[in-house]
Amino acid sequence: MGWIVPTPAHVPEKPLFLFVLSNTETAYIPEISAAGKTPELTDYTPAGDAEIVSTGNIASVPVLPITPPYSTPTPAIITRAALNLTGIPHMFINAGLKVVPDVPFVDLMAKPGFDIRKPVAVYDTEGIFKRAQELGSEIGDRTDHLLIGESIPGGTTTAMGVLSALGYNGNVSSSSCSNPLELKNRIVKEGMDVSGVEFGSLRDDPLYAIACLGDPMMVTVAGIVSGINASADGIGVVLAGGTQMAAVFAVIKHLGINTGNISIATTKYVVDDESANFRELVDELGVPVYTADPGFGASNLPGLQRYEAGDVKEGVGAGGAMYLAQMYGVSQEELRLEIEKICIQLCQ
Repeated sequence: MGWIVPTPAHVPEKPLFLFVLSNTETAYIPEISAAGKTPELTDYTPAGDAEIVSTGNIASVPVLPITPPYSTPTPAIITRAALNLTGIPHMFINAGLKVVPDVPFVDLMAKPGFDIRKPVAVYDTEGIFKRAQELGSEIGDRTDHLLIGESIPGGTTTAMGVLSALGYNGNVSSSSCSNPLELKNRIVKEGMDVSGVEFGSLRDDPLYAIACLGDPMMVTVAGIVSGINASADGIGVVLAGGTQMAAVFAVIKHLGINTGNISIATTKYVVDDESANFRELVDELGVPVYTADPGFGASNLPGLQRYEAGDVKEGVGAGGAMYLAQMYGVSQEELRLEIEKICIQLCQ
């Protein structure tokens, strides 16, 4: 069996990888996110991820984006390795950052997200969507295969909130081997109560669902996809991520945007997560899914072995990056060796 299932069908001529970077103060809630040593340090995680993808190291952030307690490295190293081996061009989108990276980026002038237990979680969703839509229209002339990844600590909780508002069982994955689902459900319930939202009550108003319970990444990706679909025919769109991108797909679907050209590429760690219901969710949504296995079971590096234990599952487009690498003829072993090299250099 191949290391990407199913095997990607063709090699695009002009692929492009976008990375949407955002923050949400939902990540400040203790034990919600493991994407940083402390809740406050999650502010730096998207910027650090972007710098690692671009340069292989951090430049403007004080700490490496790692998951405690075993210092498991960010999945940005997977994406960095895939881009190194394929030479695929990429772009970063600032969609509400508290800390900006030392790399070129497009600024959508979005505010960072607020705690979903506040009356408004995302301000100006319609404005962000429109600006992202315009960006998608511009990108449509430059690519025939668009992959979109994300980095936003706390994003699985906001995904659960939006899925609940749209009427889907959102037992999301976690960046931790111990998924705090009970805590996430309680936070989402508190957020729904504050906003006067009931399960499925915003099925016909997904942008308002994001405003109440979501994050700026979600509305940005939906807007980009809308712009791409309106500007060009035949462009494949791959949402590179797990339950967060499943929530984005749900938003796109309920906005009435064509989803026939959209698929999700994620890691086996998300698909096999028994604490979540990713398989059931994507089946209900009707979205094709590619599953990638980086082969970390064969690695001697403790940080990568922790992926096999469930410490980190997805992020920074890792599943989509592996999908793209396989499409361009990179073997699982070639990718793993490149990841190990980056990991060793990063942790020196």
